[in-house]
Amino acid sequence: MTIILKPGAVTLAELECIYRTDEPVRLDPAMEPAIRKSAARVAEIVQGEAAVYGINTGFGKLASVRIHADDVVTLQRNLILSHCCGVGDALAKPVVRLIMALKLISLGRGASGVRYEVIGLIEALLAHDIMPVIPSQGSVGASGDLAPLAHMVAAMMGEGDAELRGQRMPAAQALEQAGLRPIILAAKEGLALINGTQASTALALKGLFGAHRALQSALISGALVTDAVMGSTAPFHDEIHQLRGHPGQIDTARALNWLLRGSEIRLSHLANDERVQDPYCIRCQPQVAGAALDLIRQVAVTLAREANAVTDNPLLLSDNSVVSGGNFHAEPVAFAADILALAISEIGAIAQRRIALLVDPAMSFGLPAFLVAAPGLNSGMMIAEVTSAALMSENKQMTHPASVDSTPTSANQEDHVSMACHGAMRLGRMLDNLYAILGIEVMAAVQGLEFRLPLRTSAPLAMAARRVREQIAPLTVDRYMAGDIAAAAQLVASGALIDSVGDQGILPPL
Repeated sequence: MTIILKPGAVTLAELECIYRTDEPVRLDPAMEPAIRKSAARVAEIVQGEAAVYGINTGFGKLASVRIHADDVVTLQRNLILSHCCGVGDALAKPVVRLIMALKLISLGRGASGVRYEVIGLIEALLAHDIMPVIPSQGSVGASGDLAPLAHMVAAMMGEGDAELRGQRMPAAQALEQAGLRPIILAAKEGLALINGTQASTALALKGLFGAHRALQSALISGALVTDAVMGSTAPFHDEIHQLRGHPGQIDTARALNWLLRGSEIRLSHLANDERVQDPYCIRCQPQVAGAALDLIRQVAVTLAREANAVTDNPLLLSDNSVVSGGNFHAEPVAFAADILALAISEIGAIAQRRIALLVDPAMSFGLPAFLVAAPGLNSGMMIAEVTSAALMSENKQMTHPASVDSTPTSANQEDHVSMACHGAMRLGRMLDNLYAILGIEVMAAVQGLEFRLPLRTSAPLAMAARRVREQIAPLTVDRYMAGDIAAAAQLVASGALIDSVGDQGILPPL
């Protein structure tokens, strides 16, 4: 099924489909007239006498240098090649797909002045599974993601490297094998293609999709722990959360209630339980997960807007004027990435405390030390808990906001920048850490539930436990556990844990 992008109205669901699948992507053909009109306006300016930034002038600090009409094509080529200064590991294919789709959306609004041939080539790259090799480092998030996007455009020109169906090769060779011709950029096209926040936004969207999936998984793992330690569901009473009023808190409390409803374990200690209250990591799950959910939803609004935005410069406005602004400044994306980092960190922090609760015989209400028979002879999940603590601490260190770390660049012309790109880039590593923390929590919780037999957990949690046991055997004696942790983390990262509890879903989609 081809995904048709309607600039100004592209949804997060469509963007997540682009990220998670290989479906072909096309721009809505209805946008063609506006695109062609803006390109014609640029061609008119090239033949005129007036100096217009980015069309017949230099760039950045060199904006005052006038470029002759005969040199406009060379100007655009030089711009791209000179900006291919990225370093670091190449961005993964799903992110590159998102970058190209986001660029289609931005150019598709008809305010950038590119020819329709540019749109067609980006669509063709996606259709033929040609992914430009884009180094992950080198952008400061203003004026646009210059270095990463320059590597994308270089591949369109037959320069640099690309992957064709997963095989890396020179970009010129990839284009030739697909029957495509390298593009010769016309006036303004190079600038339109590399000005913009598409790399930062794609990485932030990756973080958003992962954080929302992780939070839903954390509700499952948290519910499993609640039952394993024979925790109370009273703190999840709907009226408690209605009285506070935060939507995320209300939704997560309802999800926890649904997950735990019907548990024999819960029913067994409704009366005559000498404990008055559970620790905060059990009792305050809705308050913490709900606050994280509200942040994730806030970020979703910001990134949905940014995904549909025109973020290059200068722009061709509706009155036929060409105006220099600053939509390339990625501060909204930088803030969004920093907010996601907070949410990711806190989801992991409270999950780690639940793991610590499970393995502590003084706190776990009758479970054996480190969740293994014959503790002492066996260490059980002792070091798995330590690993979760290490990952939690690493995420805390990465939560420091990137957006406050501006530095002047380009001879002080670009004197305040957002740092959005690496602010969003770090979310991938933080999510990998969080998936592992939640995987360890799920392993420990299912182990704990099995010590409660013959009492059984709820139907949804039993389905989750069965899904875990399909891949990870019970821990009866000490064994090599790294593979188990990796498998459990993958259950979280892939969404399989969420899918295991039924089709209705834990939370509504973003």
